[in-house]
Amino acid sequence: MKDDKQFEKDSSADNVDEYLQTLGDDDARELRYYSQEQPFSSEEMTRLVNEERLNKLLAQSDAFLSSLNGEIRDFDDQV
Repeated sequence: MKDDKQFEKDSSADNVDEYLQTLGDDDARELRYYSQEQPFSSEEMTRLVNEERLNKLLAQSDAFLSSLNGEIRDFDDQV
């Protein structure tokens, strides 16, 4: 049991040390960040994404962008 706790401490200390070493190096930090990602399989994405809700959100965003585009044109015309 004591060995397990010592291993956890060493493991945490190693992780902190590794992180601190990457702070000044943007490439190393980015590599460390992306190496921790766990990509979803297509089956998992299909299960997780509510396609109907996604389509509604996309339609709302299209309407918003169209409206914003019209407002910008109106603003340009006034200037």
